[in-house]
Amino acid sequence: MSNIVVPTLGESVVEARVARWLKKAGDRVEVGEPVVELETEKIDLEVSAEKSGVIASIARQEGDDVKIGELLAVVDENGAAAPAVSSAPAASAPAPTPASAPASSGNGSAEAASEGRATPTARRMAKDNDVDLGAVQGSGAAGRVTKQDVQKAMAPAPAPTSNEVAPTSTPVAPTSSGVAPTNNKIAPTSLSKIAPGSRTEERVRMSKRRQTIARRLVEAQHTAAMLTTFNEVDMTAVMALRERRKESFKKEFGVGLGIASFFVKSAIAALRAFPPLNAEIQGDEIVFKHYYDIGVAVGAEGGLVVPVIRDADRLSFAQIELAIRDFATRATDGTLTLEDLRGGTFTITNGGVFGSLMSTPILNPPQVGILGLHKIQDRAVPMNGQVVIRPMMYVALSYDHRIVDGREAVQFLVKIKDFVEDPARLLLEG
Repeated sequence: MSNIVVPTLGESVVEARVARWLKKAGDRVEVGEPVVELETEKIDLEVSAEKSGVIASIARQEGDDVKIGELLAVVDENGAAAPAVSSAPAASAPAPTPASAPASSGNGSAEAASEGRATPTARRMAKDNDVDLGAVQGSGAAGRVTKQDVQKAMAPAPAPTSNEVAPTSTPVAPTSSGVAPTNNKIAPTSLSKIAPGSRTEERVRMSKRRQTIARRLVEAQHTAAMLTTFNEVDMTAVMALRERRKESFKKEFGVGLGIASFFVKSAIAALRAFPPLNAEIQGDEIVFKHYYDIGVAVGAEGGLVVPVIRDADRLSFAQIELAIRDFATRATDGTLTLEDLRGGTFTITNGGVFGSLMSTPILNPPQVGILGLHKIQDRAVPMNGQVVIRPMMYVALSYDHRIVDGREAVQFLVKIKDFVEDPARLLLEG
């Protein structure tokens, strides 16, 4: 006998929820074959069998909360798989003709195969929206079905030709990768399904990620002396540089030149000038970090996640853009790993992709600084005695006043402004 237990889930993650069993008692499993999906506060992950055999028993049911090391199932290495229930007709019954032969067994095996090659997010979305995975063409690696593939399969039918008005769904803000999520765990029922004037309520259990987001946001405000300072940045130079170099940059590196890499580079230069913003508090000590792991907030299906660009100070503009694109894609697909989300010394979040003009970002403990970017908007600004129209962006820095003084915070944001408004300084000083 061998046990399948809750594995180590990563830094600071001690609990998970059984999301979905991929096997049932009596099923045969091979080494490395996924057996159960767990939902954690950061990502969903699959737990695989370490030994081949037959699932002898299942200890925890879907929806149960479990901790690291707890028993999930027992595998009998010498057991025989439960016999399949025969679907053959009785001897006295006439055999069906080929035209009337049932196809359920073939469809079932196709569906099982499709589930095995789909991401956890895609499987969950297909289940919630009654999408047959067997009919979905995968676009991921090795033909794996992704969230976008399921979304395509859920495309709305053509508009009705009668006088009836087709119901419309509530618009949902796009994620940072530009894809609108279709499975909102907070409000899963479409308003189009609710009769006008109905006074209904629905109770939905929070996901592990949403519970953690709620807890950590409250903790951040209760444990840190959080303040926010604002400034505005003239994006003319950056946008002009991107326009001049976009084609050659894309041709050489295979990725577009966005604004995020400019702010990552500028933030690192400012962090070098103001080390307390790259530090954290541990007890009665301040830990100054002389490396720069920059977290980039990304909107995902179950809530905001912050994958981390390791040693960002050693990366080029192209490497930073490639890393951000990869994070956005994998956040949408549900394929981020716990290692992607571990640690981080400073965070950048861009509410501008959702249209936000101004906001006060909340700290990501134990970090003591977070930079908020916002929508670029043409505004009238005075310049050299004249009023001119420039593409402007409000930026916000939330910081922990326990170790960062207001003067340092203001100067930090001014330095970022200076670097972005004159990108050549990044080469000379960054």
